[in-house]
Amino acid sequence: MQQRFIGKNILVTGASTGIGRAIAVRLAQEGGNIAVNYSRNDVEAGKTAERVRAAHDAGGYANAKCNLHKADVSQEQPVNDMIGEILANWGRLDVLINNAGIQKPAASHESLTADFDRILGVNLRGCYLCSRAAIRHFLSREGGGAIVNNSSVHEIIPKPKYLSYSISKGGMENLTKSLALEYADRGIRVNAVGPGAIVTPINMAWIDDPVARGEVESHIPMGRAGEAEEIAAVFAFLASGEASYITGQTLFACGGLTLYPEFRVAWSSGE
Repeated sequence: MQQRFIGKNILVTGASTGIGRAIAVRLAQEGGNIAVNYSRNDVEAGKTAERVRAAHDAGGYANAKCNLHKADVSQEQPVNDMIGEILANWGRLDVLINNAGIQKPAASHESLTADFDRILGVNLRGCYLCSRAAIRHFLSREGGGAIVNNSSVHEIIPKPKYLSYSISKGGMENLTKSLALEYADRGIRVNAVGPGAIVTPINMAWIDDPVARGEVESHIPMGRAGEAEEIAAVFAFLASGEASYITGQTLFACGGLTLYPEFRVAWSSGE
């Protein structure tokens, strides 16, 4: 395991389960101090903290830190308070991982405005609020900083019955590019990761159903769903100095879903 984050202070939002937990653990394995954000589940957040501390111990990072921060990222004051607490405790923030996200299926004509607002609030507004707070800090000191957003293949692939989710990820693409361009000359990099079908709690509807899982994986060129740890490795790269000349990009980690897999067979053309 590399050691790219020794002495770095990192905030991972929505880190109580799934990809967020995997990111927190991966960056801890590389020596980072991890601030674990979550909004509801104290038990699961505690499990993430335990795994982060175990990763620190296994890597020999006895002095590395892990703090829990319960805050709804869709709300301005809790976000500002959370960043303030991190700075009060650690004095500095180096990396922000905007991972928090939710979804709720519904036929678009039957969807509820409250659900639309909540999903956009967490997925997109939360990314904006956390990024704004982090950038204000990055600009206040030397050294810049890195932001990596958890987007989706659905920032470019439509997803019927998940309209608000798709809109939030499409907006995240432009947010990523706009912030990257605005602050590129001040040492601040902003990128995104676009996962495809990943084995996480948000996808339990098909993960444990062999028939449903087979249907999902039949559309993936690589023939399998991804693991959260595989996505965490992409976040680690983009957050690290190895990606020092990359900004404003979405790196799709999707097993080939963005390659228009239905065109594996030349059904639209003659021989």
